[in-house]
Amino acid sequence: MSSVNKVILIGRLGRDPEIRHSDTGKRIGNFSLATSEKWTDKSGERQERTEWHRVVIFNDHLCGIVEKYLTKGSQVYVEGSLATRKWEKNGVEKYTTEIVLGDFKGTLTMLGGGNEGSPQVAPPPVIENEMIDDEIVF
Repeated sequence: MSSVNKVILIGRLGRDPEIRHSDTGKRIGNFSLATSEKWTDKSGERQERTEWHRVVIFNDHLCGIVEKYLTKGSQVYVEGSLATRKWEKNGVEKYTTEIVLGDFKGTLTMLGGGNEGSPQVAPPPVIENEMIDDEIVF
């Protein structure tokens, strides 16, 4: 039996993205992504709930796009997989769950609609980062 680990989100960046470098010099990007749900409750009051998601990028090309084009408030479509990390701090185990855009799997699409007053740059095309089979059958 196979399984699927796939997450698709459309939201806005809650802060400017961060780009760091690993010990081997590889770029690693991350940003927080807000998704919101709005509804009217039984009494007619408008309600809104926002969920925050941590997105981590392990692909150098996608890190370059994020670094160059995205800022706080940018709207994006991300497609990746869920991963949970565990570490220990001061003797206490900590956990975090992240949406991972890895080296060979993951999609990032800029949707526009950034902050008012910020320059609107034409987004690059959709960037899908999946391994492509070199053998094409005709």
